[in-house]
Amino acid sequence: MDWNKVLVDQLRYHWEFPLRPRLAGLTDEEYFWEPVAGCWSIRPADADRPQLGSGPFRIDCADDLDFTADPPPVTTIAWRLAHITTSVLGQRTQDHFGGPPCDAATWAYPGSADEALEQLDAAYAGWLAGASALGEEGLAQPCGPAEGPFADYPMADLLTHIHREVIHHGAEVCLLRDLYAHR
Repeated sequence: MDWNKVLVDQLRYHWEFPLRPRLAGLTDEEYFWEPVAGCWSIRPADADRPQLGSGPFRIDCADDLDFTADPPPVTTIAWRLAHITTSVLGQRTQDHFGGPPCDAATWAYPGSADEALEQLDAAYAGWLAGASALGEEGLAQPCGPAEGPFADYPMADLLTHIHREVIHHGAEVCLLRDLYAHR
């Protein structure tokens, strides 16, 4: 069995059928829609609120400039797409496959749905290319220091984790689109 193909096909199938087609036609109004008060989103830079990033738009975060909060806030489609693009796919592509620089703290967050989808598509393509090139031997190699306490875990574990994250957060984005359409 070609485990590398199995793992890559898991994400590819989810991307090509349930997820990416559901993002077609995403409007800026949907992208920024806040279904409840206090959502985290992508917003114009504002020195009076905790945000990360560079450029005219920033991502909301906790007061300690972290993405963890208790209780976790509801997030917008904009926030979720940015999370998938940067923290899930982009950072790992940079760390493990020599991809372009990607740091959630300094990322130039998009101010439109179209720009967000362009960034998402590029992050997905980079991750998929790197993951596809691993082969069987690469799947068994340790993740290395970029993964902190998981440094000794095999790359196969990282692939399954990243794919779960894309599937999970992608489903949340699709649900938000459904809620927006039926509000």
